[in-house]
Amino acid sequence: MTATMADFDLPDTMKLHPPRNPLVGNAEFRAAMAAMASTVCVVTARRGDETIGRTVTSMLSLAMDPPTVLISIDIVSRMADLIAKTNGFSLAMLADDQQSVGNAFAGGLEPEHRFGVGEWSRWPSGHPLLVGAMTALDCEVIGAMETGTHVLFAGAIIEAETSTSRSPLIWQRHHYHRLGGLD
Repeated sequence: MTATMADFDLPDTMKLHPPRNPLVGNAEFRAAMAAMASTVCVVTARRGDETIGRTVTSMLSLAMDPPTVLISIDIVSRMADLIAKTNGFSLAMLADDQQSVGNAFAGGLEPEHRFGVGEWSRWPSGHPLLVGAMTALDCEVIGAMETGTHVLFAGAIIEAETSTSRSPLIWQRHHYHRLGGLD
């Protein structure tokens, strides 16, 4: 017998309980997570005249039915607030020649200047669309879960553009990499 969602009573929040064992320190945690290679992504949102974005590596494919991605955003950030208020966001998986976009949205530029790097358009939803990204997605929030310090947003993909001729920009051990070699 296959389980369905009707078989589970799931909460809207993920209550984290204190661990029973001692935890690793922040430096050890950061070193361990730095070993993981991730495609560099920029998450963006727009509400009225306000457009914001942030470089993230905390994104994953969640499901194919419906086509959904999951992003993790700091709960006290303006980004989390805007995504919650608009019920949507866009995501650009950067191509390996878009390091300047990754740097700008990782804090290399003040928020009001970030969209001056790269070529930007808009999805029909109004959310920003990075032209030339390896993959660009426009998402409607279909679920969210608080984890204490972050919000996990499940975004159903309502629009997608993918280039099969481009390679991803990878972040690992605090540096950008390209498939097949280090930068």
